[in-house]
Amino acid sequence: MEEYEYLQSDKKITNQKKMSVLTVQIPDSLKMNDFELKMMIASKLFEDGKLSSGQAAEIVGISKRSFVELLGKYNVSLFGYDYEELEEDLENA
Repeated sequence: MEEYEYLQSDKKITNQKKMSVLTVQIPDSLKMNDFELKMMIASKLFEDGKLSSGQAAEIVGISKRSFVELLGKYNVSLFGYDYEELEEDLENA
């Protein structure tokens, strides 16, 4: 769990972000590292509108910018369009 500290009127205030810890067992044959699995889960939750890009990036442990740049690798559009929908819209324009 990550802690954030703020100074306010000479008082130290600690704000902890609440997150659950989930243990997932996957077959060795998948040959996925922790980063790839976290990115797959976070990008799907972002795509479904369950997480903001910042929340998803925090789960993965990377910056928001890096998360957004990697979305295409996981077939997730930042704009809510998949490739086929975008291509169809361009044909109809």
